[in-house]
Amino acid sequence: MTESGCSQETVGAKQKVFSGIQPSGVVHVGNYVGAIRNWANMLDDYDCIFCVVDLHAMTVPYDPEEMRRRVVETFAMEVAAGLDPERCRLFVQSHVPEVAELCWTLMNCAAMGDLSRMTQFKEKSDRVAGHVNAGLFAYPVLMAADILLYKAEVVPVGEDQVQHLEFAREVARRFNSRFGDTFPEPGPLFSDVPRLMGLDGKDKMSKSLDNYVSLLDGAEEIWDKLRTAATDPARIRLTDPGTPELCNIFTMHRAFSPADQVEWAAEGCRSAGIGCIECKKCLAENMDAELAPVRECYAELVAEPGRVHEIMADGAATCRPIAEQTMEEVRQKTGLR
Repeated sequence: MTESGCSQETVGAKQKVFSGIQPSGVVHVGNYVGAIRNWANMLDDYDCIFCVVDLHAMTVPYDPEEMRRRVVETFAMEVAAGLDPERCRLFVQSHVPEVAELCWTLMNCAAMGDLSRMTQFKEKSDRVAGHVNAGLFAYPVLMAADILLYKAEVVPVGEDQVQHLEFAREVARRFNSRFGDTFPEPGPLFSDVPRLMGLDGKDKMSKSLDNYVSLLDGAEEIWDKLRTAATDPARIRLTDPGTPELCNIFTMHRAFSPADQVEWAAEGCRSAGIGCIECKKCLAENMDAELAPVRECYAELVAEPGRVHEIMADGAATCRPIAEQTMEEVRQKTGLR
């Protein structure tokens, strides 16, 4: 991988963007629409740094061999889904270990009260009752270290991540106040992409709830999942009109269908001119048409694991000088040099 898309000479005044995704084992269409596809659309307008945040994934029990596999698969999926390593810095979080050192430094600028009020900490604690480790509690500090290590100016976020970003901004302010101006306060970069719910229409799409469509699902699997997915509860009978804005299938149409078919689905729902099955068949075809090239590229990548590891190594190599420079500055200002 070269830095032709991300070198200082090329990016000029472009703002630096950072974001990451956990190696969950399954990348679903919610991840794709809300994050990866959105990131791919930023490559020409921002100086982009993206990573697989494997250190974050350590906060819950896991199998080491499975972790290795998930990291490679998630990384390959990011490339297949449009994160061109020639146009951005793409790496695995732990391959640039300076992030752990910065995390410890920032822990001493973080307030226990702020961490205890994190909504995601409360939610995740309920899921792992009896095994709430310190890493889970300090998760937002590591997230702040990810962002600040590369001095990112903007971070693409969804509604559920705003609290963590504000925490990162507060930690940056506290460090700067105590040790001198060092870190920019990263701002949010919101997008207008629709937020996809799970196939049950109730919860966020996730592997654990088994309410997802994977980017690797073929045409038949996509149809099998969409066929039974929840729709507008008002449409009990074919002749019942509905409200498309309340239907998760319509939200998926907005994410995967061309404008004329989005309008067709909306009008057909409101007038009861089409049934939910017809609407879902159209969505399934459009979803498969976009994901088929992603599946093909992914299959080619995982068939050559050496190539994936090479892209990983090149990506980490482009990020390491930034991380080393930031940490040398931090050590000097904190009196550790």
